[in-house]
Amino acid sequence: MDFKDYYKILGVEPTADDKAIKAAYRKLARKYHPDVSKERDAEEKFKEANEAYEALGNAEKRAEYDELRKYGQHGRPFQGPPGWESRGAGGGFENGDFSDFFSSIFGARGGSPFGRGQQQSASRRGQDVELELAVFLEETLNKESKQISFQVPQHNAHGQRTGFSTKTLNVKIPAGVSDGERIRLKGQGAPGVGGGPNGDLFLTIRMAPHPLFDVEGHDLIITVPLAPWEAALGTKVAVPTLTGKINLTIRPDSQSGQRLRVKGMGLANKQGERGDLYAQLKVVMPTKSDDATRELWTKLSEKAAFNPRTQWSS
Repeated sequence: MDFKDYYKILGVEPTADDKAIKAAYRKLARKYHPDVSKERDAEEKFKEANEAYEALGNAEKRAEYDELRKYGQHGRPFQGPPGWESRGAGGGFENGDFSDFFSSIFGARGGSPFGRGQQQSASRRGQDVELELAVFLEETLNKESKQISFQVPQHNAHGQRTGFSTKTLNVKIPAGVSDGERIRLKGQGAPGVGGGPNGDLFLTIRMAPHPLFDVEGHDLIITVPLAPWEAALGTKVAVPTLTGKINLTIRPDSQSGQRLRVKGMGLANKQGERGDLYAQLKVVMPTKSDDATRELWTKLSEKAAFNPRTQWSS
């Protein structure tokens, strides 16, 4: 049978220390793992990397391999020193995940890379989790954390999915967050396999519609309904904001559609500076009136002598 150069398979020098050998193995295992690699020979290369690390990642096996290696270099058929055949456990061909070469050296002591303790599976990064997070306008100004719960996939040592578990986090909503923004929480995704790092959690922000406010950038728009006499005579109106109510002065002869600016009462930007609140006036007529009320409207129209369509005149 042909000699296998495990150092060459891992891409390290024979003088490499344990840390370098482990790092090389993990790199190859991530690259060629059948669950993630699209290369045609990925499974074969994945098995080769496991076999090489099985031999070199154990001090006793590595010393034994190094002793035999000097007889099988330069591409010659491997013969080995006298009596090498007896070092394996009866030839050891029962280990289907390893080559005949490996089994002939180490026999039953080799085992399968998927059936041992820490080498049960190649190290693999955990799966990322995507989640849409509904955020209320008030929460963008709130310094308190928002509690969220979500499902993360769980895997066994072989990398097979075993189900899901619920994870709960307290999340601080960043200042200046906007609808559709994607936020990454490192390491808060699914746990890694075989000692690999956790995946990440990605939150896509969805701003919940507000019953009172429309959003324009970092500014807020609120419609302020006014009775006709309030617009004509002026008044004070308690106007809601995200942090409470303010008293807004409506000047006499105000117009429907007019916008009044309230500085610094909008949403915060990334620097923590707040936009403005715009109160948009809307004159609203009563839906019902009696004879006495209509008589008063008639007298008012005669007294005012006002034509709102004068601009139509040629």
